[in-house]
Amino acid sequence: MIGNRIRDLRESAGYSQSQLAKKLDVSRSAVNAWEMGLSAPTTQFIVAMARLFHVSSDYILGLDNACTLRVEGYSEEEMALLYRLLQYIDQRREAQQEASPDLR
Repeated sequence: MIGNRIRDLRESAGYSQSQLAKKLDVSRSAVNAWEMGLSAPTTQFIVAMARLFHVSSDYILGLDNACTLRVEGYSEEEMALLYRLLQYIDQRREAQQEASPDLR
């Protein structure tokens, strides 16, 4: 489960395994092993990924299914932009569900 979360977060951020490895100062094979479930990242790397992907460490560990977006360090203008983007996505999702009730 941790491996799936790491892969999903990495792909959502648009990083290759090599790019994530470089950001964390680990080998690409370490990232691959985490994603494949062959090994688990240490606490140090879980915290680093939580900061990098702006999610909680509980989310990475699978203890919390709600993915919360951490906005510390963003300006008021940047936060407003993020909230508008989320509203837009919610509105599109609602419109798609109304148009295709079978997708629920």
